[in-house]
Amino acid sequence: MPDNEPGQEDSRDAGNGWGSARGSRRGRGGASRSGYGATEDDETRGARRRGGRGRARPDGTASETGESGLPGGGTDAQAKEVCLRLLTDRARSRAELADKLAAKGFSTAVADRALDRLTEVGLIDDQAFAEQWVHSRHTFSGKGKKALAQELRRKGVAQEHAEEALSRISAEDEDERAADLVQRKLRSLPRDLDREKAIRRLVGMLARRGYNQSTAFTVVKNALADRDLGDLDEPGSL
Repeated sequence: MPDNEPGQEDSRDAGNGWGSARGSRRGRGGASRSGYGATEDDETRGARRRGGRGRARPDGTASETGESGLPGGGTDAQAKEVCLRLLTDRARSRAELADKLAAKGFSTAVADRALDRLTEVGLIDDQAFAEQWVHSRHTFSGKGKKALAQELRRKGVAQEHAEEALSRISAEDEDERAADLVQRKLRSLPRDLDREKAIRRLVGMLARRGYNQSTAFTVVKNALADRDLGDLDEPGSL
């Protein structure tokens, strides 16, 4: 069974409930609500109504509500609109949103103001994002703490937020999840597969998912023992 690569997490999460857990939903009066429980204020709702409706001035510069990416770096309202659309799709860190705004041509000043405002009303929360990301990726994709730490770094999550989120996964949690993965993988391996090859495949599978070698070998040894393949000696290099 092939392992999923870390770069594929967005499409996977959309299928396992990640996007819906954090995605906006429409409430009474048409107000959008975030998965963090915060509601949009009047200014943010106004940004959604105003964003993208303006026209360019005759001289070619952007009007107050013109298209983003034109001279002037866009407006705060447009930047908020972009962020809200992205957050409706799935949860994102502040750094991810900043990168998206920069790619669309918004100036740093405009992006910072929009991101600050969304942070104030609770629509951007890197600590909550990290905790939900870790829970989802560990539960549904079987990722170990090492892989999860790398993913959070790539998404620009501060180390203190990442460490707090990762601390919620205990050693027992990792052992149990790794054992589940090994049992699933074992069902696809030939019963008469050479013992050393079985070890390499299973330990390699866990290593790619972010489990350390000690955890991986222990889990694999127990699983193979259950299949009456005998006791194993830890390989010197895997």
